[in-house]
Amino acid sequence: MVALDAAGVDLIQWDVMDGQFVPNLTFGPDIIASTRHLSKKPYEAHLMVLTPDVMAKRYVEAGCQRLIVHVEACEHLHRTLGNIRELGATAAVALNPSTPPDEIEHVLDLVDLVLVMTVNPGFGGQSYIASMEPKIRMVREMINSAGRADTVDLEVDGGISPSTVRGAAAAGANLLIAGSALFKDPQGLGHAVSEIRAGATAAFRG
Repeated sequence: MVALDAAGVDLIQWDVMDGQFVPNLTFGPDIIASTRHLSKKPYEAHLMVLTPDVMAKRYVEAGCQRLIVHVEACEHLHRTLGNIRELGATAAVALNPSTPPDEIEHVLDLVDLVLVMTVNPGFGGQSYIASMEPKIRMVREMINSAGRADTVDLEVDGGISPSTVRGAAAAGANLLIAGSALFKDPQGLGHAVSEIRAGATAAFRG
Protein backbone atom coordinates (compact mmCIF):
# COMPACT_ATOMS: atom_id res chain seq x y z
CA MET A 1 0.00 0.00 0.00
CA VAL A 2 2.80 2.38 0.89
CA ALA A 3 4.56 1.69 -2.41
CA LEU A 4 1.37 2.23 -4.40
CA ASP A 5 0.75 5.53 -2.65
CA ALA A 6 4.29 6.63 -3.40
CA ALA A 7 3.90 5.60 -7.05
CA GLY A 8 1.04 8.06 -7.43
CA VAL A 9 -2.00 5.87 -7.99
CA ASP A 10 -5.37 7.59 -7.62
CA LEU A 11 -7.15 4.74 -5.86
CA ILE A 12 -6.72 1.13 -4.82
CA GLN A 13 -9.08 -1.55 -6.07
CA TRP A 14 -9.46 -4.83 -4.21
CA ASP A 15 -10.51 -7.84 -6.28
CA VAL A 16 -12.78 -9.94 -4.09
CA MET A 17 -13.51 -13.41 -5.52
CA ASP A 18 -15.66 -16.11 -3.97
CA GLY A 19 -14.68 -19.17 -6.02
CA GLN A 20 -18.25 -19.38 -7.35
CA PHE A 21 -19.01 -16.35 -9.50
CA VAL A 22 -15.42 -16.66 -10.71
CA PRO A 23 -13.05 -19.64 -10.35
CA ASN A 24 -10.54 -18.01 -8.01
CA LEU A 25 -10.82 -17.36 -4.29
CA THR A 26 -9.07 -14.31 -2.86
CA PHE A 27 -9.40 -12.54 0.49
CA GLY A 28 -12.00 -11.25 2.87
CA PRO A 29 -12.66 -7.91 4.53
CA ASP A 30 -10.26 -8.52 7.42
CA ILE A 31 -7.27 -8.36 5.08
CA ILE A 32 -8.50 -5.09 3.61
CA ALA A 33 -9.16 -3.61 7.04
CA SER A 34 -5.66 -4.54 8.18
CA THR A 35 -4.15 -2.34 5.46
CA ARG A 36 -6.43 0.67 5.75
CA HIS A 37 -4.01 2.61 7.95
CA LEU A 38 -1.25 2.21 5.36
CA SER A 39 -2.87 4.29 2.63
CA LYS A 40 -4.79 7.53 2.34
CA LYS A 41 -6.04 6.61 -1.13
CA PRO A 42 -9.69 5.70 -1.69
CA TYR A 43 -10.44 1.98 -1.54
CA GLU A 44 -12.95 0.25 -3.78
CA ALA A 45 -13.93 -3.40 -3.62
CA HIS A 46 -14.70 -5.17 -6.89
CA LEU A 47 -17.08 -7.84 -5.64
CA MET A 48 -16.82 -10.77 -8.05
CA VAL A 49 -19.21 -12.76 -5.87
CA LEU A 50 -22.64 -14.34 -6.07
CA THR A 51 -23.91 -12.82 -2.82
CA PRO A 52 -22.96 -9.12 -2.78
CA ASP A 53 -25.91 -8.21 -0.55
CA VAL A 54 -24.65 -10.56 2.15
CA MET A 55 -21.07 -9.29 1.94
CA ALA A 56 -21.48 -5.56 1.35
CA LYS A 57 -21.63 -4.35 4.95
CA ARG A 58 -18.37 -5.96 5.99
CA TYR A 59 -16.45 -4.44 3.08
CA VAL A 60 -17.77 -0.99 3.88
CA GLU A 61 -16.76 -1.52 7.51
CA ALA A 62 -13.32 -2.62 6.28
CA GLY A 63 -12.78 0.81 4.76
CA CYS A 64 -13.99 0.57 1.18
CA GLN A 65 -15.65 3.78 0.06
CA ARG A 66 -17.03 2.22 -3.13
CA LEU A 67 -18.43 -1.24 -3.85
CA ILE A 68 -18.65 -2.57 -7.39
CA VAL A 69 -21.15 -5.36 -8.05
CA HIS A 70 -21.71 -7.37 -11.20
CA VAL A 71 -25.00 -7.09 -13.02
CA GLU A 72 -24.65 -10.81 -13.80
CA ALA A 73 -24.61 -11.68 -10.08
CA CYS A 74 -27.52 -9.53 -8.91
CA GLU A 75 -31.05 -10.87 -9.15
CA HIS A 76 -32.35 -7.49 -8.01
CA LEU A 77 -29.69 -5.01 -9.12
CA HIS A 78 -31.66 -1.90 -8.22
CA ARG A 79 -32.15 -3.16 -4.65
CA THR A 80 -28.50 -4.20 -4.27
CA LEU A 81 -27.22 -0.79 -5.34
CA GLY A 82 -29.68 0.90 -3.01
CA ASN A 83 -28.50 -1.25 -0.12
CA ILE A 84 -24.89 -0.23 -0.76
CA ARG A 85 -25.83 3.44 -0.72
CA GLU A 86 -27.70 2.96 2.55
CA LEU A 87 -24.49 1.57 4.06
CA GLY A 88 -22.78 4.88 3.32
CA ALA A 89 -20.69 3.76 0.35
CA THR A 90 -20.96 4.75 -3.26
CA ALA A 91 -22.35 2.08 -5.56
CA ALA A 92 -20.98 0.93 -8.90
CA VAL A 93 -21.91 -1.72 -11.43
CA ALA A 94 -19.69 -3.94 -13.58
CA LEU A 95 -20.29 -5.58 -16.95
CA ASN A 96 -18.57 -8.77 -18.09
CA PRO A 97 -17.36 -8.83 -21.72
CA SER A 98 -20.42 -10.77 -22.94
CA THR A 99 -22.99 -8.56 -21.17
CA PRO A 100 -24.65 -5.84 -23.28
CA PRO A 101 -24.60 -2.24 -22.01
CA ASP A 102 -28.38 -1.89 -21.88
CA GLU A 103 -28.40 -4.22 -18.85
CA ILE A 104 -27.40 -1.27 -16.65
CA GLU A 105 -29.21 1.64 -18.28
CA HIS A 106 -32.02 1.55 -15.71
CA VAL A 107 -29.66 2.02 -12.73
CA LEU A 108 -27.51 4.92 -13.90
CA ASP A 109 -29.25 7.15 -11.37
CA LEU A 110 -27.97 4.91 -8.53
CA VAL A 111 -24.29 4.62 -9.42
CA ASP A 112 -21.26 6.86 -9.53
CA LEU A 113 -19.26 4.46 -11.70
CA VAL A 114 -19.71 1.87 -14.43
CA LEU A 115 -16.98 -0.73 -14.88
CA VAL A 116 -16.49 -2.35 -18.27
CA MET A 117 -14.41 -5.51 -18.02
CA THR A 118 -11.87 -5.97 -20.80
CA VAL A 119 -11.03 -9.51 -19.68
CA ASN A 120 -13.23 -12.27 -18.36
CA PRO A 121 -12.97 -11.90 -14.58
CA GLY A 122 -11.31 -14.36 -12.28
CA PHE A 123 -7.62 -14.37 -13.15
CA GLY A 124 -4.89 -11.75 -13.24
CA GLY A 125 -2.50 -11.21 -16.12
CA GLN A 126 -4.97 -11.80 -18.94
CA SER A 127 -4.70 -10.06 -22.29
CA TYR A 128 -6.76 -6.97 -23.02
CA ILE A 129 -9.78 -7.64 -25.24
CA ALA A 130 -9.61 -4.77 -27.72
CA SER A 131 -12.99 -5.68 -29.19
CA MET A 132 -14.55 -4.23 -26.03
CA GLU A 133 -13.70 -0.69 -27.13
CA PRO A 134 -16.96 -0.18 -29.08
CA LYS A 135 -18.79 -1.29 -25.93
CA ILE A 136 -16.85 1.27 -23.87
CA ARG A 137 -17.98 3.93 -26.35
CA MET A 138 -21.58 2.78 -26.04
CA VAL A 139 -21.47 3.01 -22.25
CA ARG A 140 -19.88 6.45 -22.43
CA GLU A 141 -22.65 7.62 -24.77
CA MET A 142 -25.26 6.11 -22.45
CA ILE A 143 -23.82 7.97 -19.46
CA ASN A 144 -23.65 11.23 -21.37
CA SER A 145 -27.18 10.86 -22.74
CA ALA A 146 -28.47 10.32 -19.21
CA GLY A 147 -26.99 13.66 -18.19
CA ARG A 148 -24.50 11.95 -15.86
CA ALA A 149 -21.24 12.82 -17.63
CA ASP A 150 -20.01 14.82 -14.65
CA THR A 151 -21.15 12.41 -11.96
CA VAL A 152 -20.60 8.88 -13.30
CA ASP A 153 -17.08 7.64 -14.01
CA LEU A 154 -16.38 5.02 -16.65
CA GLU A 155 -13.79 2.53 -15.47
CA VAL A 156 -12.03 -0.18 -17.46
CA ASP A 157 -10.33 -3.18 -15.87
CA GLY A 158 -8.43 -5.98 -17.53
CA GLY A 159 -5.12 -6.06 -19.35
CA ILE A 160 -4.49 -2.34 -18.93
CA SER A 161 -0.87 -1.46 -19.69
CA PRO A 162 1.06 1.32 -21.44
CA SER A 163 0.35 -0.42 -24.75
CA THR A 164 -3.42 -0.83 -24.26
CA VAL A 165 -4.46 2.18 -22.22
CA ARG A 166 -4.82 4.53 -25.18
CA GLY A 167 -7.54 2.45 -26.79
CA ALA A 168 -9.59 2.29 -23.60
CA ALA A 169 -9.17 5.99 -22.85
CA ALA A 170 -9.92 7.05 -26.41
CA ALA A 171 -13.14 5.02 -26.22
CA GLY A 172 -14.28 7.05 -23.22
CA ALA A 173 -12.87 5.49 -20.06
CA ASN A 174 -11.63 7.99 -17.49
CA LEU A 175 -10.55 5.50 -14.80
CA LEU A 176 -8.12 2.72 -15.72
CA ILE A 177 -7.36 -0.19 -13.40
CA ALA A 178 -3.97 -1.83 -13.79
CA GLY A 179 -2.51 -4.75 -11.89
CA SER A 180 0.08 -6.95 -13.54
CA ALA A 181 1.43 -4.10 -15.65
CA LEU A 182 2.32 -2.18 -12.49
CA PHE A 183 4.04 -4.94 -10.59
CA LYS A 184 5.87 -6.46 -13.55
CA ASP A 185 7.43 -3.24 -14.80
CA PRO A 186 11.21 -3.73 -14.42
CA GLN A 187 11.59 0.00 -13.78
CA GLY A 188 9.20 -0.07 -10.88
CA LEU A 189 5.70 0.96 -9.87
CA GLY A 190 6.25 4.68 -10.32
CA HIS A 191 7.44 4.24 -13.89
CA ALA A 192 4.47 2.03 -14.76
CA VAL A 193 1.98 4.49 -13.29
CA SER A 194 3.58 7.37 -15.17
CA GLU A 195 3.55 5.49 -18.47
CA ILE A 196 -0.08 4.45 -18.15
CA ARG A 197 -1.15 7.93 -17.08
CA ALA A 198 0.76 9.49 -19.99
CA GLY A 199 -0.92 7.14 -22.46
CA ALA A 200 -4.37 7.95 -21.12
CA THR A 201 -3.68 11.69 -21.14
CA ALA A 202 -2.49 11.53 -24.74
CA ALA A 203 -5.68 9.70 -25.73
CA PHE A 204 -7.88 12.26 -23.96
CA ARG A 205 -6.18 15.05 -25.87
CA GLY A 206 -6.70 13.26 -29.17
